[in-house]
Amino acid sequence: MRFGVLGPVTAWTDSGEPVTVPGLKVRALLADLLVHEGRPVPADRLIDDLWGEDLPGNPAGTLSAKVSQLRRAFEDAEPGSRALVVSAPAGYSLKVDSGSYDALGFAAHLEHGRLEEALALWRGPAYADFADEAFVETAVARLSEQRLTATEEYFDARLARGDHNAVISEVADVLAEHPLRERLRSSHMKALYRAGRQGEALESYEQLRTLLADELGLDPTPELVELQQSILTQELPGARRRSNLPSQLTELVGRSQAITDVQSRLYVDRLVTLTGPGGVGKTRLALAAADGLASRFPDGVILVELAAVAPEALDVAGSLADAVQAALDLRDSAGAGSGGLVSALSSLELLLVLDNCEHVIEAAAALADDLLAAAPGLRVLATSREPLGLTGEAVWSVPPLEVPAITAALPDLEDSSAVQLFVARAAAADRGFALDEESATAVSVLCRRLDGIPLALELAATRVRALGVQGLVARLDDRFRLLATGHRGAAPRQQTLMAMIDWSWDLLSSSEQAVLRRLAVHTDGCTADAAEQVSCEDGVDVLDVLMRLVDRSLVVSVHGADGPRYRLLESVAAYCVDKLREADELELVRQRHQLYYTEFAETARAYLTGPEQSKWLQRLDDEAGNLRTALDGAVAGGDLELAERLVDALAWYWFLRGRFAEARRSLEALPSSAKAIAWLAGFLYAQGDPSAAAVRERATVTDPRVEWFIAFTASDSGDLAACAVMLDHALSAFEASGDQWGIAAVLTARAVHAHVRVDLEALERDAVESARLFRLLGDRWGLLQATGWLGALAELKGDFDEAARLHTEGLEMAEALDLWLEVAGELGWLGWTALRQGEYGRAKAFGERALRLATEQGHRATQALAELVLGFADRRTGELEAAEKRLQGMVDAARKQDEPVLYLSIVLQELGYTVELQGDLVRARELHAEAYRISREFESRRGMCWALEGLAGAVDDKAVAARLLGVAAAVRGAEGHVVSAGEQADIDRAADAARAVLGGDAFEAQYEAGGRLELDEAFAEVRS
Repeated sequence: MRFGVLGPVTAWTDSGEPVTVPGLKVRALLADLLVHEGRPVPADRLIDDLWGEDLPGNPAGTLSAKVSQLRRAFEDAEPGSRALVVSAPAGYSLKVDSGSYDALGFAAHLEHGRLEEALALWRGPAYADFADEAFVETAVARLSEQRLTATEEYFDARLARGDHNAVISEVADVLAEHPLRERLRSSHMKALYRAGRQGEALESYEQLRTLLADELGLDPTPELVELQQSILTQELPGARRRSNLPSQLTELVGRSQAITDVQSRLYVDRLVTLTGPGGVGKTRLALAAADGLASRFPDGVILVELAAVAPEALDVAGSLADAVQAALDLRDSAGAGSGGLVSALSSLELLLVLDNCEHVIEAAAALADDLLAAAPGLRVLATSREPLGLTGEAVWSVPPLEVPAITAALPDLEDSSAVQLFVARAAAADRGFALDEESATAVSVLCRRLDGIPLALELAATRVRALGVQGLVARLDDRFRLLATGHRGAAPRQQTLMAMIDWSWDLLSSSEQAVLRRLAVHTDGCTADAAEQVSCEDGVDVLDVLMRLVDRSLVVSVHGADGPRYRLLESVAAYCVDKLREADELELVRQRHQLYYTEFAETARAYLTGPEQSKWLQRLDDEAGNLRTALDGAVAGGDLELAERLVDALAWYWFLRGRFAEARRSLEALPSSAKAIAWLAGFLYAQGDPSAAAVRERATVTDPRVEWFIAFTASDSGDLAACAVMLDHALSAFEASGDQWGIAAVLTARAVHAHVRVDLEALERDAVESARLFRLLGDRWGLLQATGWLGALAELKGDFDEAARLHTEGLEMAEALDLWLEVAGELGWLGWTALRQGEYGRAKAFGERALRLATEQGHRATQALAELVLGFADRRTGELEAAEKRLQGMVDAARKQDEPVLYLSIVLQELGYTVELQGDLVRARELHAEAYRISREFESRRGMCWALEGLAGAVDDKAVAARLLGVAAAVRGAEGHVVSAGEQADIDRAADAARAVLGGDAFEAQYEAGGRLELDEAFAEVRS
């Protein structure tokens, strides 16, 4: 039998046949029982609900008769169903669950985020045929509000998927019934705006403003005012609007219609690929189209330059994933490939520009396919010489610029986009150049012969000052004739572009050619210093040559952390690699490249622990592509000694930037390197990988910093005894060598251990000294660590304001350094501090932000802290089912680890309190007992006290409960463990229950007796 109240009150058989319930009062009885969702309803309550003051002669007997009629109706419709109506001392009830009752099914769907399924259960207003009855009033209000909220969330989810046009009319229909509902109004405005109907979006806002003023005398909320202002300025609020699109120094000529067309395709299709030959302007068009769509994507428009990924990389898919992570500033994923990006992108409304896919086409297509499948709000704009070949891909072939007709006169020439581009660039190169009657014919010929290819036109324009436009045409004609038989297998436009580059190459001096071709080994550009070292040519001023190459548009100058960077255009780079092979220099220059970037990384490592930390982090970010290429080349070439030097130098950078997947993949490429295995063990611990302990066992550690690193990252996994031995050993080495950074780092790690033991004196001593040393060294990462543990100390002492101040200071430092793992950690600590202050709303806000960041980074320990905050906040605010689900998930994950997990005991304690409040005392005792044993193993006497207090609320023998509370209070008082308001409420609940059974005097006697026990003695009473 199934029941429904999301519409008229209805019953159906399991086969779907409606059940006839005779009589208004019998149907009202069914409605009243359904209101209580399976809970017993006292007879007096039912009588009052059904008859009010107009009572029948024998109310109890009449109610009993109505119950019998209801049972008979059920039985007639479906034999055996009379048993669904239960009579018990507490009253009457109706057996229902989420599978048989639509209201409970609705709640279950909402709990699991199935909004569409939840809303599909509704058939009209709740309890539609009893809406005027007082007994359904509260239920109707609750269900209606839940329905509205779910509807709003459903609209928001569809907006995130880009379903703007379809949402508009649906939101408008609901808004007609609830015109003052501001979240609905916000969805309506956003849908209209993102569908290109800005004026109507502003009209919708004005309608609400007028209604509020006329009916309630109120103004719209600040959030809605901000939304209206953002629509006026075409910048929606509340979004993490990110963009790394480079600013263009020159205007994009002749592509206005193309930009419009590409943008229109992106409104319809989720994957648009711009194809065409090299130099046709795919990248410039993609950037212009994406920039114009920035206001349509709340989470930003992000460019990922795939040219930096070498097709011969050891792991092309992993390198592509790294490139996406770096562009999105995620820094790390939970694993290699695209899988770790799924959770980070799944809820974002983002435009991703994947530039230069052709040289890694298969891997790029797989990455795009994975990301589009996982992220419904994602759009991808790709550039490639060939389509990605995916289902649903819209291929947009980028045409060359429009060339003039042979007979075109001067006025007509000015309408040609190819001529417009050439003239603009030529005038910039030579202030004396102008399109006039004298130059018109040559310009027209040039533009036609170059087939309107933008790169070819721009290269040609740079030579106007030296050769004049007539000289350009003459030389170009010669070059085309020479190449007429050299590239017959290539497309005509490719022939033309090759001719253009060949021609430009021939105009260079030998030193310019040498520098240019050697630049091709760099990935994603290089600094002037790198160019000088790798492209070195005796007696040649490499910087001067670079400037000349930039002037000739063969090299592009872009801004980097360390000043200008120099990059080759894609086609020019490919051309120059061939020139390196012809000169028999390719392997030699690649070896120079590998050695240079290894030495660069080793230099950078020394600065990553001092006052220039931020600058060198940015420099290493700029060189990420070159560093990967150097490592891949060293490994592939068998130079394992150089590869080991490079991973050793980069390991600390990878850790600071949270690039655990890249670190792991790189270190695993050197299975015979003892140093690489040692670093790998630390990174595996940082990821919470169960194999970390086994890798550590086979690691041979000779570097004290690596030994410290393993101990530091392993401390989160709980093997504190082994970690303490490693820390002592590393400290001795640091003290012997005078390594002040190493000493400060060990003190920070020891502060972690002291915090676990709640050894306030040791925690304060180590954290204060660590902060002092790191401050002297100028290491902001280290100072951030020490500051965080000083905040933890303040929290233990009960100075929550000071704890919040210190963690806020740490958060600011982490954000300034772009250390997103540390940002997540500080947010988690701020959430924990808010919990201790009883500010559960703020705690949830911090916890949710921390969880999003930690999940993006794939860092288990920080994720656990955020989940812990949210689980505690759920329990303290009465959301017991949500708390149990989250906390049980944490317990299950922790038990999969081979080594004990630090946070497991506190999670067990909170889960124990949760199930106690749900009435499961047996399970609560088991959870608190396990928490006690783990806390004792870690020497955490505060944790042992927490567990005994939890047991006090769950044991049947209230005398034992009183003694447990007594011993916990005595230890807390002696050792200075602060009791927060939330903890005191749990203690008071257990004490009140014990007093109610024992009486006040007996309770006090047992409480005092408990104060004379040892913790283990008290725990033994529970076990016995």
